[in-house]
Amino acid sequence: MNAEIIAVGSELLLGQIANTNAQFMSEQLAELGINVYYHTVVGDNEKRLEQVIDIARNRSDVIIFTGGLGPTKDDLTKETIARMLHKSLVMDQQALQHLEDYFQKTNRIMTENNKKQALVIDGCKILKNDVGMAPGMIYEDKDDDKIYLLFPGVPKEMKEIFIHYAIPYLYNVIDENAFIESHVLRFFSIGESQLEHDLQDLIDEQTNPTIAPLAKDGEVTIRITAKHEIRDEALQMIAEVEGKILARVGEYFYGYNDTSLQKEAVALLKKKMCTIASAESLTGGLFGKMITEISGASSIYRGGIVCYANEVKEQLLHVPKEVLATEGAVSETTARILAEEVRRLLRTDIGISFTGVAGPEKSEGKDVGTVYLGVASQNKTEVYLLTLAGSRESIRKRTANYGFYYIMKHLKKGI
Repeated sequence: MNAEIIAVGSELLLGQIANTNAQFMSEQLAELGINVYYHTVVGDNEKRLEQVIDIARNRSDVIIFTGGLGPTKDDLTKETIARMLHKSLVMDQQALQHLEDYFQKTNRIMTENNKKQALVIDGCKILKNDVGMAPGMIYEDKDDDKIYLLFPGVPKEMKEIFIHYAIPYLYNVIDENAFIESHVLRFFSIGESQLEHDLQDLIDEQTNPTIAPLAKDGEVTIRITAKHEIRDEALQMIAEVEGKILARVGEYFYGYNDTSLQKEAVALLKKKMCTIASAESLTGGLFGKMITEISGASSIYRGGIVCYANEVKEQLLHVPKEVLATEGAVSETTARILAEEVRRLLRTDIGISFTGVAGPEKSEGKDVGTVYLGVASQNKTEVYLLTLAGSRESIRKRTANYGFYYIMKHLKKGI
């Protein structure tokens, strides 16, 4: 199947927002084995939208729209598609009730034009919007053998609808006589090229199950997808391939599907009943922010000290002045002392520290991306030297992620 994505909204053409929706959907469709050959962005203009749709239905099997489903006059997507398909728009009572409940819950007045969001193309499949107002839609044009998918332009709403409702539908369209199962394995501290190299023969031989690597946000994922008439057989096929993959690169594996490093680290800290505290120079509190974004983190995270200035390292965390003068703030010794002292001061099982050079210029004669990360427990302290590349923001984020990764490593070793 060939698909194309049409993003509707003049704000995209004006550069006021980026078209992240198309990026997300292309990624998801590629994993389903659906080819995306065209991305189009068109403004809130009826005639130009008609022209874009005419071109799309002459070259694609699946046409996906984002945006233009709102309550205002310039929201024209479903109206234009309905007219071109010679269909009417009808009021969906369930969608209308959802709108009324939404406004009541948020203690807002629902104006008459908001009812427009409950209008749907007659004969479509309605995709419930669990986090917003306007529902998504799927319309199958049997005469032309085309499928039209419509989603709100708000990224959060689009993603929720796409993942929970559109993907199961598309799986069924691809092969309605088979179960299609898919698992995502997540890896950290290994590059995409290295991972592909280590798994090259498995990737080259793939047919069913398929193996799809993807690098994103400093980590690598592998989606294993299997198809079989019997669901348990599809799951068994995935398990066999997963076993082969983990036998080779299992040391970098940290979790499945939609998890994250911080979620897995917090879960493991809870399981081991360990508390943790942080001393942050380079990351400036980012690690503490990330860990406290996870529900239940208060049971394991006591707190942290942002020791950006050397005076704070010396006075609060007792890094000797001579260490700072001779070895520097960005050093193995400083990272070791910071981790041990924050653990002692906050009376936790684990102390973690971050010190390094985020850029844009060298510091203490050390290159940008030089990072020392310390992890201290009762019996042992480990300091890791990282050499990272990228922007200042990227280095700080990856450093914090390495913190979660090494916490899990320590806990699994039982120290």
